[in-house]
Amino acid sequence: MKINRHPECFTVSLPDLEIDALRAFVTVADAGGFTAAAERLGRTQSAISVKIKKLEDLLGRRVFERTSRSLALTHDGELLMGYARRLLDLNDETVRRFAEPAAEGDLRLGVAEYFLTDHLPHVLGRFAKLHPRLHIDVRVGLCRDLVTALDGGELDLVISRRDAGDSRGRGIWTEPMRWVASPGLEIPTEGSLPFCTLPAPCVFRNRGLAALGEAGRAWRVVYTSGSVMGVQAAVRAGLGVAVLSESSVPEGVRRLGVEDGLPELGDVEMAIFGETPRNRRLAEPLVGFILDSLSAMRPLRPPLALAGGTRDAA
Repeated sequence: MKINRHPECFTVSLPDLEIDALRAFVTVADAGGFTAAAERLGRTQSAISVKIKKLEDLLGRRVFERTSRSLALTHDGELLMGYARRLLDLNDETVRRFAEPAAEGDLRLGVAEYFLTDHLPHVLGRFAKLHPRLHIDVRVGLCRDLVTALDGGELDLVISRRDAGDSRGRGIWTEPMRWVASPGLEIPTEGSLPFCTLPAPCVFRNRGLAALGEAGRAWRVVYTSGSVMGVQAAVRAGLGVAVLSESSVPEGVRRLGVEDGLPELGDVEMAIFGETPRNRRLAEPLVGFILDSLSAMRPLRPPLALAGGTRDAA
């Protein structure tokens, strides 16, 4: 006997996740609260709360633990975060692929070595799939070398640090500087702090040593490398602490702060240099893609708890 089985008889109907709800979920986690997320998304706090409630109802799981003073991801929320970021990336890439005019041409791009150190190849690979007719020749190096190459006509654009008060370039990104060390390194409470760094002149070296000097903290340079990767390797090996930008903090190290007896470092601004009407048309899709990727990489700030005041637990 032949039995005809209809596929629909064996298909379980699953609900569809809403992209808006996933974006609200990720933004609340990244921003550290419902009010801050609402500001970023241009929504009201109550609208964000409704989105999260609908998401939790659809999944049948709580994604946030909320009290009057703290906000943290639940175990299910941690699990959802990975899926949510991937879904948002795919959604945004799809929309961008059809919404943006196709970029076509050649672009010689210089990128500061400490900017997106571990993620740049992945970001550029994803971008190349969306814009196969835009051919990008990327040079990674130190700021001073890249600016010299730009001025000499060897590069069309440079993404690099912009110092305070510098009117050249267009600011595109600001991120904090971080003290970093290997998990096993004991930070001495007395004596000299071992310091791993790039050679002078370097904003990270200068900012770190100046902050230590103002705090009255003794230091000694134990490792100098001409590349950020060399500094990262020294930190991983436990030779000492270093100052890096947030986007260049490698996996497997720990961030340090005032609780470890180290002073605040402030932020560093990244800017794009060398824009002209012609190359801006080519650069805009790439710069926008990099910034979207950076926003998705912003680390969650555990445990999202308040030191004072009341968290908008919603």
